[in-house]
Amino acid sequence: MLFNERIFKIKGVVQHYAWGGHSYIPALIGDHNEANKPCAEYWMGAHPSAPSVLHINGEPVSLDQLFKADPAGNLSQAVADRFGELPYLFKVLDVHDMLSIQVHPTKEEAEKGFDRENAAGIPLNAPHRNYKDRNHKPEVMVALSDFWLLHGFKSKAALEETLESNAELRILQTLYKKEGARALYQFVMEMDQVDVNILLAPLVKREILHKQEGRLNRQQPGWWVAKLYEGKELNTDLDRGIFSIYFFNIVQINPGEAIFQKAGIPHAYLEGQNIELMANSDNVLRGGLTPKHVDVPELMKHTSFEEVIPEVMKGVPAGQGEKIYPCPVPDFGISKIELSAGSEYEATAVTPEMVIVTEGGALVNNSLVLKRGEAMVMLPGGHYQVYASGNCTLFKAFVPVP
Repeated sequence: MLFNERIFKIKGVVQHYAWGGHSYIPALIGDHNEANKPCAEYWMGAHPSAPSVLHINGEPVSLDQLFKADPAGNLSQAVADRFGELPYLFKVLDVHDMLSIQVHPTKEEAEKGFDRENAAGIPLNAPHRNYKDRNHKPEVMVALSDFWLLHGFKSKAALEETLESNAELRILQTLYKKEGARALYQFVMEMDQVDVNILLAPLVKREILHKQEGRLNRQQPGWWVAKLYEGKELNTDLDRGIFSIYFFNIVQINPGEAIFQKAGIPHAYLEGQNIELMANSDNVLRGGLTPKHVDVPELMKHTSFEEVIPEVMKGVPAGQGEKIYPCPVPDFGISKIELSAGSEYEATAVTPEMVIVTEGGALVNNSLVLKRGEAMVMLPGGHYQVYASGNCTLFKAFVPVP
C-alpha cells in the first residue's frame, strides 16, 4: 500500500457496554445517540474486532489493513520486528456503573495460559476461557473528570481497621491477622454462596440506609456498595466482589492525573471519564462485580497480595505544553498536550502516534482541522505542527523508542 501522506484523520468505534453513560462520549464525538444506547468506550486503534478507519484517495481503509499491508513502513521496522502489530489500544471511557474487578497476567503467564487452553481445545469465544491471546495487558489511565477506582490491597493497618469497623466483617479479623491477605481473599472467594449472602445481606442493607441518610461519601466502601444495590431486590445471590470494595484502596484521581495498572494488581473502575491506553490484549481474570466467569484458582495464581500505596502521576513536563506520564512497559507511552491561543506543538513521528482532541480545536500543518472529539494518526516519518487559536487539550499515544 504505497502513498505519500503520513498523517490522517481517523474515526474510532463506540462500544456499547452496559456500564457506560449515555451522553459523554456522544457529546465528545458529535454523535446524537438517538437510540439512547450506553456508550462506554471509544476505541482508537487497530484491534481486529473494531479497527479505526481512515480515508486514502477517498477510499475507506481500516488501520489494521494499513499496518498489515506494509508493517515496516507504517509501523516502523522496530515496532514491526518487536510486536508485529500496533501494540496499543487508545480509548476514551465513560464509567457510569462500576466495572468488574480485574487482574491481568504477565506476558510470560499469558503465553503459558493461552497455549494451555488451546491445547485443551477450549474455543476462543467460550465464556469460561481466561486467555484470549498471548499478550499481557498493562494499562494507564488519565482522568478527564474526577475519577474513582479500586487499586490494590490496602495497607495492613488500613485493612485491619476496615475489618474492625464493620461488624459483619469482624469475623474475618483473626484469619487476616494470622495468615494475611492471600488467605483472607481466598477464603471469601471460595466461600459458599449461601454464606456469602448471610454475611453480606445485613451489611448491604445498612450501607444503603446510611447512603440514603447522607452519612457516606465516595471515600468510603459503603458508598459504592450502596450504589451497586440501591433500588434492587436483595433476595438474589449477592456478588462476593463486595468484599474487595472493603479490602482494596479506593482512589480518587483528579483531572489530568494518571495511574498505571501493572500485572497482578487487582483493580476496578468505579466512576468517571478517562483516557485509557493499554497493550493490545483482551486477557482479563475477573474477581467479581460481574456476571461473567470467575476462575478463582487462576485469579489467585496471578493476584498480587502485597499492600499497595497508589502512585498517582501528575505528569513530567517535556516542553511545548506537553506532559508525559511514564509507563514501565515497551508497548506504549502517553502524554497530554495543553496549548493556549497562538501556541503550537511540533514533532515528527518515529513510531505510529495517535492524537485526540478533548477540549478546543487545532490546525495541523495548516491544512487539517481537528475539532473536539476528533483524532488523527501519524505514521513514522510524519512531521506535524499543531497550532491552536484558543485553549486546546490533546492526548497522544505512541510506542516509546530507546
